[in-house]
Amino acid sequence: MDWFAAVDIYCERTGADFWSEPLNALSNLSFVVAALWGWREARRRDRTDVMTVVLIALAAAIGVGSFLFHTFANAWSSLADVVPIWTFVALFVLVAIHRIGGVRPGRIGFGLAIAVGVTAVLFAFGGDGSGSQTSAAPPTATTTAPTPTTQAHDHTASANSLLNGSEQYLPAVLALLAFAALSRRNGHPIAPWIAAATATFMVSLTLRTLDMHLCAIWPAGTHFIWHILNGLMIALLFQGLIRSPAARTA
Repeated sequence: MDWFAAVDIYCERTGADFWSEPLNALSNLSFVVAALWGWREARRRDRTDVMTVVLIALAAAIGVGSFLFHTFANAWSSLADVVPIWTFVALFVLVAIHRIGGVRPGRIGFGLAIAVGVTAVLFAFGGDGSGSQTSAAPPTATTTAPTPTTQAHDHTASANSLLNGSEQYLPAVLALLAFAALSRRNGHPIAPWIAAATATFMVSLTLRTLDMHLCAIWPAGTHFIWHILNGLMIALLFQGLIRSPAARTA
C-alpha cells in the first residue's frame, strides 16, 4: 500500500495543495469545541471518570485526524481520520450500554470483542470513514496522464456509489436509534439528548451523501457541514451522558 497516495473524493478539493479543502479542514474545530464543552461540564459535575475522559480525548482526536486527512489528503492521513472515529463509536456504545442499560462492566467484554471485530471487518473491506480512493484511474500506455488540476476536478470517478460511501455508517445509525428507543422506554433522563443527537446525525449523514452529487451547482460541497453537525451530535451525546445519572447496574 502506498501510504502517500493522493486521495481526492470531495467537491471542495481542487488541487493537491495543503489548503485545497479549507472549509473541510477548519470545520473540524467543531469536534474540539465539543470536547472542550464536554470536559468543562464533566469537571463541573465531577464526572471525570476514566471512560468519560477517554471519550472526550477521542472526540478531540477525531477533529485532529480529520484535519490531517483534509489537508494532506493521502492514505496515511485517511487512517489518522478513521481510527479515532470508529474507536469513539465502539467505546461510546459500550459506555452507553453500561450507563443507560445498567449492564455490569464485566458483561460488556463480549460486546467489546464484537465491536473490535466489526471495526476490523470495516477496515478489511475498505469501509473507512473517508471512503478513500483516488479520483482518477491510473493512466495506461495509450492514454495521456492527467495533470494534477484535471485529476483533482475529475470527481465523477470518486462517487463510487449512490450513497457516496455513507452506507458504512449504518451501524452508527442503528446504534443511535436503539439507544434512543431504549432510553425513552426506560424513561432515562438522557433520552432527549439521544433523540436530538440522532436527528442531528440523520441530517449530517444526508449532507455527507449529497456532497459529490452537488459539485456542479455547489463547488464547495456539503462535507464541511457534515463535520459541523457531527461535532454538534457528539456535544449532545456528551452533555446527555455527563448530566444524566447512571442506571442501576443489573
